[in-house]
Amino acid sequence: MTSLASARWAGSITKATNDQWALARRGQVAEIVWLRGQITRIEARLARPPGARADKRAGQVRGYGSRAEWHAKARRLHALKDRLRTAEADSAAGRVHVVRGGKQLAHLRHHLGQAGLEQAAWRERWRAARMFLAADGESGKRFGNETIRITGSGQVSIRLPAALAHLANAPHGRYILDTTVVFRHRGEEWADRIGVNRAVAYRIDHDVSRGRWYVTASWQRAAVPALPIDAALAKGVVAVDMNDDHLAAWYLDVHGNPVGEPQRYFYNLSGSTQHRDAQIRHALTRLLHHTRRCGAAAIAIEDLDFTDGRSREKHDRNKRFRRMIARFPTTKLKARLVAMAAEQGIVIVAVDPACTSRWGAQHWQQPLTSNIRKPTRHDAAAVAIGRRALGHPIRRRTAPPPHDRSDRAGHRTAQAPPEARRREEPRPRIPGPRTGCAPPGRGAKVGDQRAQHRSEHAAEQPSWQQDSIPLSL
Repeated sequence: MTSLASARWAGSITKATNDQWALARRGQVAEIVWLRGQITRIEARLARPPGARADKRAGQVRGYGSRAEWHAKARRLHALKDRLRTAEADSAAGRVHVVRGGKQLAHLRHHLGQAGLEQAAWRERWRAARMFLAADGESGKRFGNETIRITGSGQVSIRLPAALAHLANAPHGRYILDTTVVFRHRGEEWADRIGVNRAVAYRIDHDVSRGRWYVTASWQRAAVPALPIDAALAKGVVAVDMNDDHLAAWYLDVHGNPVGEPQRYFYNLSGSTQHRDAQIRHALTRLLHHTRRCGAAAIAIEDLDFTDGRSREKHDRNKRFRRMIARFPTTKLKARLVAMAAEQGIVIVAVDPACTSRWGAQHWQQPLTSNIRKPTRHDAAAVAIGRRALGHPIRRRTAPPPHDRSDRAGHRTAQAPPEARRREEPRPRIPGPRTGCAPPGRGAKVGDQRAQHRSEHAAEQPSWQQDSIPLSL
């Protein structure tokens, strides 16, 4: 950026640099918080003798398994403290470390043989990754952007800065590209915005591996009005159990009954960042389409956060479990689901994740299993999540005793609304016959099994006797 640069180009460069600095600053703060937490946990376990068990009443954590592990953790503690001192010093000075083009690509320069790249090929990828060509939109300007302008027919023109004005091939210092662009995704919405000259920001990128140039258009959308929770749950909810390789979903009606068949949306989170993002978007798109088909206006998910559980200090040597937790795309999945659901007018309801998998498998997996349907533990967990979002208890109604007079050894599988009598939880004390409750003044114990009409035992219900009828008035 020189003194000959225009105000628009200078503003774009300044804004992009500030956004990158702010992102690095947030990452620095998160790293400091993580380092402090790790140091606190390791110090607490080092204070205990090796092999000591945890004592929750005394607030003491367990010790390390062996003396060798204790020694290795002591060395790791010093390394973490050194990293914390460096991070805190950078934070106090307002200094962040940013590599334009990516740190991974910069390190690849010293391992070209292992990557199978030539220096010229790496240099081309490095220049493409560091190239910056973007411009913010301006409402009121023609087609919503004065610097990078794209017409309705897809023609792209760039307003050159003063130092490059001699390269212009169009009036007013503009350079028109030979090719045209087409927006396959939300193209109609983009056309509506440029038709009324509303702000649209553009970014031009070069994909060296494919040999293609891409233009990304973005704009700020109007805030979506929030739907009240009661209205959102009036037509039931689609409950989702998030896993490391798929989403398990099941539609529940307003009474908490599973309707239809369980749905599973698989994704593969291996590979590049673009591939993982595409997999998550595809799975969420299928989930939203299923929600619209069911007629529901809400999706229930667990409010999961594995920030605390990805360390070895919490799960010890269970490497497989730690890797599974690290693969969970909780933050990215929730952020994308909220943004994508807002476009469809669907509300996201986050519930407490405590015991949903265990209670769902205990109370719902076996009753929902049939000859043609084999629900998994994750499907049962989705039912538990949906019932918690609807305000119903996860536990099903218990079966009656054999040869019960009212049910005749039937199985109470239907779910009743909260105001219905004889549902789960303690029955209300309503006086009257056939309620299972004693009338007022007849004792507080409803379940009294004393024999009736016997000597020295009062009856639960007094015997009925008809009064004499007079023969004449």
